[in-house]
Amino acid sequence: MNKINQVFSKRGDRKLLSLYFCAGCPTLEGTGDVIKSMERHGIDFVEVGIPFSDPLADGPVIQSAGTVALKNGMTVRHLFAQLKAIKDDIHIPLILMGYLNPIMHYGIEQFFQSCVESGVSGTIIPDLPFVDYLNVVKPIADKYDIRVIMMITPETSDDRIRFIDNNTDGFIYMVSSASVTGAQQSFNEKKIAYFNHINAMNLRNPCMIGFGISNKQTLESAQANAAGAIIGSKFVTLLNETKDPDKALDQLQEALKK
Repeated sequence: MNKINQVFSKRGDRKLLSLYFCAGCPTLEGTGDVIKSMERHGIDFVEVGIPFSDPLADGPVIQSAGTVALKNGMTVRHLFAQLKAIKDDIHIPLILMGYLNPIMHYGIEQFFQSCVESGVSGTIIPDLPFVDYLNVVKPIADKYDIRVIMMITPETSDDRIRFIDNNTDGFIYMVSSASVTGAQQSFNEKKIAYFNHINAMNLRNPCMIGFGISNKQTLESAQANAAGAIIGSKFVTLLNETKDPDKALDQLQEALKK
């Protein structure tokens, strides 16, 4: 069974926590240390960002991290080599989050083959058109047993959500707003109503809520309305400030209590 499916099947009533960081930031060779530190701190699965020069869904914090990573020399090929080097030491699922351009440049078939060789369980490609997912990407991903996670937003129609639910596996990434990533202090009534609406649809796949989770209020709102939460910008900020994944994780855990 794919590691992502394992995590969700074994969780029971426990709420999951996933963290995002951008590979190559703050340092080129820190990828393995960040992932190992996350596993030590009990993070359930990790989203590893592939830096790209034109990241449509990313707010200023993650855009900045991507710029640093590219300047540091991070590439898809180098990232796979780093992940392959720690494959036997990591037991939690790894999900690569990257835009279509660098993946196509690397080669779609080769990308998914490299995912298997590097211990990657899934991928999120925010700008992948759904028709291209169905016709081109899904058959290759299925061949290698790699999950392609799709995002939904408050703007996504119910019909599209059902279609995504019926044609994907693993989990659905429920974006808290239709805007870009970034920390928020609270989720308003409109967002809570959106979460409730998705829950009432009784989807086949579990949902994880991401975008804007940075404190106790947003974390608890996400966990109350989904299988768990995904945190990106807040952790990326702390990692950039401390340059030490263990310190950044300790500070994140403190921030999530406030």
